[in-house]
Amino acid sequence: MGDQIQLIVEKLNQEPFRKNYNLISFDSLEPLQLLQLLSDVLGEIDPKHAVDIREELPEQTAKRMLNLLGILKYKPPGPVSDLSAFRQGLVTGSKAVIHPVLHWLLQRTNELRTRAYLARFLVKLEVPAEFLQDDTVADFNKQYEELMEAFKNLHKEHEQLKISGLSTAEIRRDISAMEEEKDQLAKRVERLKKRVETVQNHQRMLEIARQLRLEKEREESLAQQKQEQKSQLFQAEQRLQRAQVQLKEMQHMVADSKPESLMKKLEEEINFNSYLVTEKIPREMESKKTSVYFLQKVAAEPAMTQADLTALESELDEVNAQINQLTEKRMIKYEPADSQFSMYRQQASIISRKKEAKAEELQAAKEEMSSLERQMEQKRSQAHELEGSDVLTEDELKRYVSQLRSKSALYKKKRVEMGEIAAECGILQRTEELLRQRHEAVQQQLQAIEEKKGISGYSYTQEELERVSAVKSEMDEVKGQTLDNMSEMVKKLNAMVAEKKASLAPVIKELRQLRQNCQELTQECDEKKIQYDSCTAGLETNRSALEQEVKGLLEECAQEESNYRYINCMKRNLEIQLQRAKEEMKACVSPDPQERRRALREQYTRIILEQENLGKKLREKQKVVRESHGSNMKQMKMWQDFEQLMECKRDCFLKQQNQVAIGQIIQEGGKDRLVL
Repeated sequence: MGDQIQLIVEKLNQEPFRKNYNLISFDSLEPLQLLQLLSDVLGEIDPKHAVDIREELPEQTAKRMLNLLGILKYKPPGPVSDLSAFRQGLVTGSKAVIHPVLHWLLQRTNELRTRAYLARFLVKLEVPAEFLQDDTVADFNKQYEELMEAFKNLHKEHEQLKISGLSTAEIRRDISAMEEEKDQLAKRVERLKKRVETVQNHQRMLEIARQLRLEKEREESLAQQKQEQKSQLFQAEQRLQRAQVQLKEMQHMVADSKPESLMKKLEEEINFNSYLVTEKIPREMESKKTSVYFLQKVAAEPAMTQADLTALESELDEVNAQINQLTEKRMIKYEPADSQFSMYRQQASIISRKKEAKAEELQAAKEEMSSLERQMEQKRSQAHELEGSDVLTEDELKRYVSQLRSKSALYKKKRVEMGEIAAECGILQRTEELLRQRHEAVQQQLQAIEEKKGISGYSYTQEELERVSAVKSEMDEVKGQTLDNMSEMVKKLNAMVAEKKASLAPVIKELRQLRQNCQELTQECDEKKIQYDSCTAGLETNRSALEQEVKGLLEECAQEESNYRYINCMKRNLEIQLQRAKEEMKACVSPDPQERRRALREQYTRIILEQENLGKKLREKQKVVRESHGSNMKQMKMWQDFEQLMECKRDCFLKQQNQVAIGQIIQEGGKDRLVL
């Protein structure tokens, strides 16, 4: 621990901190001062953290430091490995927490500075999946990821260049070599110019050679542009042919569609979206808000110890036990008034759950379909880039479409059969459940009636009577009186049972009618659901195909329009250049000398002559300077020696004057002593 503190003090006393601490003064720092010191070190690593902790709350300070330490990948040592204890120690400014952090940060400041710099650009922002369904957000996210990858590559190249970096001496040698080559080339050009000057009409020949070179370059550029335009035209024709074929197929597919079907499809989509907006999404938002509220509440609470967690767990167990007891009491307690509506409540809850499940399945299917459409577009574009055309030919595509239609019809048929089987299974399960519940309810009602009338155990008594009647012949002689009493009791019980049957007959009749209505409604609902599923699948397939084709046609139209504008711009540029060339030729062949002077060739010729004259003058001046350089340097050296000689003489003269003055003073002092 002493070595750790000593290293911290040494690092803090160096640049850029310069704190001038010693072991005693550093160890006597208050918790707030330690936190400020840690914030200063973090601010040196990341300038955004160079703040005064007195201007922010302790929770904000701890959160900011924890975020940066997490980015820097700091792991707390042994005794503070618990994150809550580490966070609490960081808030209170504990030495046991802050000293290891300072030691770890000061040991690798440069490395952590680089890591913090990279974290500003490489920490990825998490975008929720529902937002990525938007094409604009998805494009921006993709562009963001591409820029992040480009930044990574550039940073790696920069680091490699820093490692392998060229020294200044090598750069200077390269520059000097390039200057020597430049001088040699200049001398060679000068010699060639001198040779050319002896030839008659050399200026005209140079001008013609220059024009020939320019025309060749222009011819090459025009040939390249012509080739590019031919390839673009060929690609445009291919796209136009594909678009025409697709348009014919779409017209053939849409020929049988009617406005009523489109309106019905739109109404179904509106109903589904209304259900999402009014019921499903508000419930999800409320649940998310509730969970966020509880999470914020938990995050705002101070750090809990193990004892607090144990107390909360025990309290939770007690509450769960109370809930279970209340549930059992409620199940034991029977309410006849609600028994008639329990079945309908259960059916309504089951239907609502099924509705929510189907809505979620539909939403997931739509998301999956949109993602598959994007993947299909990407694959199609990749195939087009690789081969220049679609993979399938027209005949192959027709065969594929016919096979797909047959498979789709078979799939729909099987799906309808599966739906019917599932519906029948659900009906049977529900009927079984209802019969079981009804049997239990009748048994409970019968027991309640027996208890109410004071004849509880009637069923058991009836079984006993059957058993007694079986052996009645054997017991007639012995228990005649008992048999009479029992027969009277049986008569009474039969009369009571008949009365109860008579009273329950209207209820049973009404229940049968309700059961029949429920079966009819269930059957009608299943039929409507099957029709809805089949219609939805067909319309959704047609709509997705139409949207995809329209999107492709719009993109191709935009591309063709862009190509058309580009070709027009190139045409205008060529016309302007051609017009300038005609004007230049006209000025060159014009008999008027003033107009010839305005020609670019004459202007550039004058400028070249002026520059050549100026170069000759500068070379002559350079030659004079080089010839007189040696004598001038000797003269300057002689003047410097002369200046040093004069300075030496001046120093000797001053020393001599000082010695004469001192001698006079000594002589005057001796005379004064003699006089005394």
